[in-house]
Amino acid sequence: MTNHSADVSENTSLIALDSRTLMYRYVGLFGYLGLLAWVCIWHFMLVQSQYSVTFILLLYVLPLLFPLKGIITAKPYTHAWASFVVLFYFMHGITVWYSIPEQWLFALIEVVLSSIMFTGCCMFAKLRGKELGQSLPKLKQVMEDEKQRFEGHNNE
Repeated sequence: MTNHSADVSENTSLIALDSRTLMYRYVGLFGYLGLLAWVCIWHFMLVQSQYSVTFILLLYVLPLLFPLKGIITAKPYTHAWASFVVLFYFMHGITVWYSIPEQWLFALIEVVLSSIMFTGCCMFAKLRGKELGQSLPKLKQVMEDEKQRFEGHNNE
């Protein structure tokens, strides 16, 4: 008996990436690695923080490490949920931008990098999912299927 999920994972890596999909993969990867590096540089080198190193690592660095393996190995599902994780950094950057005037440039860089990561991850997940046949069905199709199911039950 074979492990079906392992078979699917091996088969999907064999399907070539379209050039547009590859471009968004690199955009997402650039945004991700840039944001990870920037968060460390900002909080450990550029400002004197009132928080402990442990607190900074747990709150700012650790959430970015969760999707590391999946982003490096180009997993569309990881890219999809990483786009939700990055929204924290976008909100943090916007908040610091208007609330701490002396750090506005640092915050702007965080907002730009998180926007790049968000765009790259969302588009890569969408395009790669389509290539692999894993995209979500259109709402119209879902509604038709539900209607068929409902009417099928009423006709019996």
